[in-house]
Amino acid sequence: MDRTEALALMHEYTPSDALRKHMYAVEAAMRAYARKVGEDEETWGVVGLLHDFDYERWPNANRSPTEEHPSEGAKILAARGYPEPLRRAILAHASYTGVPRDTPVARTLYAVDELCGFLVACALVRPSRSLSDLEVPSVKKKLKDKAFARNVNREEIREGAQELGVPLEEHISFVISALRPVEQTLGLGGGGGVAAPPTPPPSSA
Repeated sequence: MDRTEALALMHEYTPSDALRKHMYAVEAAMRAYARKVGEDEETWGVVGLLHDFDYERWPNANRSPTEEHPSEGAKILAARGYPEPLRRAILAHASYTGVPRDTPVARTLYAVDELCGFLVACALVRPSRSLSDLEVPSVKKKLKDKAFARNVNREEIREGAQELGVPLEEHISFVISALRPVEQTLGLGGGGGVAAPPTPPPSSA
């Protein structure tokens, strides 16, 4: 997988800085999990980098299983020769497509997608605007606050950890650690924050 090519494709279809930052976050989490489980880091990173690249052009408010996001993106990736397992993982991160999450890469993408957006939102409201001092108990407290980052699907965060077979606390801690090295790229830690938290599209679109 060629990250440079994937990055150019993502930028071509995604003008929003906030959504780009979200995909950078998911890429970092996917790479970290790939290293943890001994999978190909570049492939998993590209899956994270491209999972929402078509969202702004085809937002799919009606949750069509075969049209708009993420189906349009998958068609573009197929035309460019991206392998089927990668495309299926991207399709499967939106449950309404009906594509099963039957591979480690698909389950991991689903597990980190909503959580990455939520963790960045948590960091942005801290005095430090950083992940460096964000801890699991604080994240769990925010998860219970339905008014906070309300477009993030809490159930999908919990379900994602269950599908990975790891405790929620461990999953949260791992993803925080994965995002800390790239937090300035995400607009955190003094790296020039964005006006709104770069959360994923509603309902894991």
